[in-house]
Amino acid sequence: MTTTTPTMATTPPAGTAGASTGAGAGAAQTGAAAKAQGQLGVDYNNFLKLLTAQIQNQDPLKPMDSTQFVQQLAQLSQVEQSVQTNQNLQTLNTKIGAMSGMASLGMLGRSVSLASDRIELMGGAGQTSYQLASAAASVTATITDASGNTVRTLTGLPTNGSTRESLGWDGRNDAGVTQPDGIYHVKINAVDASGKVISYDTYPTTVVDQVLYGSSGETLKLRNGAEVSPGDILSAG
Repeated sequence: MTTTTPTMATTPPAGTAGASTGAGAGAAQTGAAAKAQGQLGVDYNNFLKLLTAQIQNQDPLKPMDSTQFVQQLAQLSQVEQSVQTNQNLQTLNTKIGAMSGMASLGMLGRSVSLASDRIELMGGAGQTSYQLASAAASVTATITDASGNTVRTLTGLPTNGSTRESLGWDGRNDAGVTQPDGIYHVKINAVDASGKVISYDTYPTTVVDQVLYGSSGETLKLRNGAEVSPGDILSAG
């Protein structure tokens, strides 16, 4: 009687490796891993049934080579371990994502600082700060409204380089008229002695109003209207 050693595919099903920070992607990968684990169980049982049947029906004069079965079982064990490892990684990723979400909730109502050109005018006063890449010979600031119209030009500002400088606005335009509270934008115009433009960053302080959850992770909605990643926050008070 001729016997054939049962064989089994040893390549893990596609989609079971890797991890994603997105909630939707994480759920999809977890489902793929569960499906792969289920299919592995079916294949494992089928392999054992074939093995048992062949042992029962083998030709006593031509016994089967047990080494081949040992190799197959070893390969099956490796695939099982691979799928299990992916499941563990995806579970860990889900837990980390949940912890990140809880941390973001802790930001609600807190005062935060970030790099942005927005300046909030509240109660007739606006406040931000700026930092030049290097010392300048002249620094001015231009404040514009939502339509891009110039509202106020501030002159004689500090010219220090690599130092964060405070920038306040009394809420008036160049004609001295008080402007309505709202969100405005500020642009720093800094040049050195040769007239070369110097780069800069502005750092307003605002408040976290909402935490939004999506497939790509958490987003913080700020009082100044911006929606940013938690990683964009430089400091929180």
